[in-house]
Amino acid sequence: MSSTSPSASPAVSPAKAWVSAFRPRTLPLALASILTGGFLAASHGQFRPAVFGLAVLTTILLQILSNLANDYGDSQNGADSVHREGPQRAVQSGAISPAQMKRGMGLFGLLSLGSGLSLLWVALGSSGVWIFLTFFGLGLCAIWAAVNYTAGAKPYGYAGLGDVSVFTFFGLVGVCGTYYLQTRALPLAVLLPAAALGCFATAVLNVNNIRDIRSDELAGKITIPVRLGPQNARRYHWLLLLLGLGCAVVYATLTYHSPWQWLFLLSAPLLLLNARRVWQRQDSMQLDPLLKQMALTTLVFTVLFGVGQVL
Repeated sequence: MSSTSPSASPAVSPAKAWVSAFRPRTLPLALASILTGGFLAASHGQFRPAVFGLAVLTTILLQILSNLANDYGDSQNGADSVHREGPQRAVQSGAISPAQMKRGMGLFGLLSLGSGLSLLWVALGSSGVWIFLTFFGLGLCAIWAAVNYTAGAKPYGYAGLGDVSVFTFFGLVGVCGTYYLQTRALPLAVLLPAAALGCFATAVLNVNNIRDIRSDELAGKITIPVRLGPQNARRYHWLLLLLGLGCAVVYATLTYHSPWQWLFLLSAPLLLLNARRVWQRQDSMQLDPLLKQMALTTLVFTVLFGVGQVL
């Protein structure tokens, strides 16, 4: 029997299995766009701690929901198989049953909805019903996107649309939404740092998908790297990182008021190092550490960029 079968897996406590299924290492990346929106609001003297805190909580809950749905969906659709190169998942290993995972998804879906409604009430109150409904609709879309990335009857991640979703929710919606809910304004220039965060988050997904090309192709999961092939997917990775950095440069140029705004350039060597290593490493398992490196580099960029805006 394969070493990845449930019976061959060492016993894991339920609490440890659930914490592992939450995938804590993905949470800093999910929070990067919220931090950026908060920093931008603070740079305009309109930071609202309660709104920011609820945005952080809602994002964490949505990310956990997405991780649980991804665990469940890939196990049901065949992407989590003996051919997968990354860490073993909870349903795949048998540590959590499919029924238990579905209940966990339902719980975090409800928690995300409740936290999101609290966020909108604190940020908007009873004024601006159409704005409230617009953000409520975005919240429902975020919950739908979290669940249907790899789960559901027609998971969009299997059609290569995961990159679009990550760019939208980890970049545009996260940054612009957090900024607007604190300031009640949305200058077009804010789209530039939002796009930068979207590019970097998509780059993290791209490394993951390059690593999993073989297992995804066998499971019929047609990601961007499966469509492009390994080398073109690496070129796409370079493009994402350069576009993200370029958006930040353009924003700093358009809104220039202090040399501190260029502080984010200190993260450029880390971004270029990641791109170079992704290009050089052809073995799938050698790519796995670059996922964490790219996620942490995005967080470093976020902090440097944000501090540079506030100073």
